[in-house]
Amino acid sequence: MLLSALASLVAAAVTVSAHGGVTSIIIGSTTYTGWSPYNDASNQTSIERPYSSYNPILSATDSTMSCNNNGAAGAKQLSATVAAGTAITGVWSQWTHKEGPVTVYMASCGGACTSQSSSSLSWFKISETGLKSGTVGNGTWGNTDVLNTLKYATTIPSALAAGEYLIRWELLAIHQANTPQFYPECAQLTVTGSGGKTPDSSYLVKFPGAYSASDPSININIYDATTAAQTTYKVPGPAVWTGQSGSAPTSTASSSSTGGTTATTTSTSATAQQTLWGQCGGTGWAGPTACASGTCKVINDFYSQCVQ
Repeated sequence: MLLSALASLVAAAVTVSAHGGVTSIIIGSTTYTGWSPYNDASNQTSIERPYSSYNPILSATDSTMSCNNNGAAGAKQLSATVAAGTAITGVWSQWTHKEGPVTVYMASCGGACTSQSSSSLSWFKISETGLKSGTVGNGTWGNTDVLNTLKYATTIPSALAAGEYLIRWELLAIHQANTPQFYPECAQLTVTGSGGKTPDSSYLVKFPGAYSASDPSININIYDATTAAQTTYKVPGPAVWTGQSGSAPTSTASSSSTGGTTATTTSTSATAQQTLWGQCGGTGWAGPTACASGTCKVINDFYSQCVQ
């Protein structure tokens, strides 16, 4: 009996100490207390949606993929007011994995968010950080930054229309071969401003539904020699929406600075410019070939990318 009780305590301690989740949110100069998954849910008041643990979601199509819960708001759910164009930072109390991308999504609730299930909303990506430098097997990732700082900052697009939104932080850990680990958490926002823009349907995805288990960026073995040596990685999901009009580019990939290829500057197009880190060329590419900032760098015959 005593040994069994001790084993249960050890297991609980291991669960709490492993992995991680967003536990506070900084908007401008204000810090908001986030959700504490191991505290009594009935006593918590937060802008963050409730979630049950720091453990990963192991399936890209899991029903809890939107906000790491059943989609519902908390019993004492709050929302934070934020002006479009304001910096917002997710803060983790702990994080243990360095390999993998960080993404931030938002979703319009079309009214009061508290009555909306996160799994029914359409999400658009506002930020991503994949492979920053080095190789897939030995590089610096978005997750590396979170491991080192326990923070990830982004900005609410300044052109975004005012309204009620959810924001969603996601860490994708890929340290375990062909076994992706998803860590999403969400918070409720009331966005103010006069930007008036929303992304078109080409930027919108559902959770679950945005990712496939067969996606090579998700079903990945970073210890395979060929994969480990690669200096590019396509972050899963749609292109990042920063307030631009028109349809999304077909694909993006993050590239480390070790590619050893030549940078080529493209001419400027008034109608179609690729965002920084987006694809700007390659065999069969039919999207933008001009970079809004930076230069178009040839990675290989099939892929060129806007880089700084």
